[in-house]
Amino acid sequence: MGAWNGERNRSSGREVRTCEASIMIRTAARRRPFTQVAVFSAVPYAGDPVAVVLDAAGVSDADMARFAAWTNLSETTFVLPATEPAADYRLRIFTTGSELPFAGHPTLGSALAWLEAGGTPKDGRSPVQQCGIGLVTIQQGADGLAFAAPPRLRSGPLQPTEFARALAILRIRPDDVMDAQWVDNGPGWMAVLLRSATAVLAVIPDPLLLAEAKIGLIGPYPAGSDVDFEVRAFHGGVEDPVTGSLNASLGQWLIESGRAPLCYVAGQGTALGRTGRVQVRSVDGQVWVGGRCNTCISGTVDL
Repeated sequence: MGAWNGERNRSSGREVRTCEASIMIRTAARRRPFTQVAVFSAVPYAGDPVAVVLDAAGVSDADMARFAAWTNLSETTFVLPATEPAADYRLRIFTTGSELPFAGHPTLGSALAWLEAGGTPKDGRSPVQQCGIGLVTIQQGADGLAFAAPPRLRSGPLQPTEFARALAILRIRPDDVMDAQWVDNGPGWMAVLLRSATAVLAVIPDPLLLAEAKIGLIGPYPAGSDVDFEVRAFHGGVEDPVTGSLNASLGQWLIESGRAPLCYVAGQGTALGRTGRVQVRSVDGQVWVGGRCNTCISGTVDL
């Protein structure tokens, strides 16, 4: 802790005390562009927000983690110069408690922030993001931005003990479940397919068991509905409004297994009063996950 120094205020005669350590932190900080983007919604404030710090070169790991905890959003990102020749920029992604190698809605929100700040893709069309999981290509289209789903790090059925744990967390019965799989592309997702979107929305997880879980739910809507599936995601004891990484690996699993068409729309956030819409499509075996993004806050941050 820094030493305290006293200085007399001339107008009041009171002693003003300052902390040398605090002065050093403020002096070392630099004003940087900052945006907050709502992802996976056609209108502002209805999707999932991500905080984006642009021009983050020189920000320490500790300061990144501290700022991410302070924003209290599911993710905060920091845009840095790329170190891979094929990448346009490097992205670091922090939750309030840890760093992630990849996450979906931060990828799209950060890509929009980078483009709106004047970023130009090397190929003139598709930004390439460098992150912990590798290189991720982002497409720009009439329906917004979409990222190429990265390969899953873990897939396949849940083991009996894992399945039993998932049932306990979600407080559902085995006959409620059509299938359950690992769909981990970085965050550590396991996923449970229920018989209907109604069943997905009816789930009330165990709040104590949920604290250590990273689990996703998906169930189909009836034919002719506005969206094809309802998705819910739980991690760190809370429900995530809209989750790109989970929708990416769910799309890979369900399309490969024939349970979903090559192109579909998933709704997410309904249980939280949000109207998230995630577009999932498979083109030549590559799954793309996208949606509309809206910049809601623009300014600067001292870091």
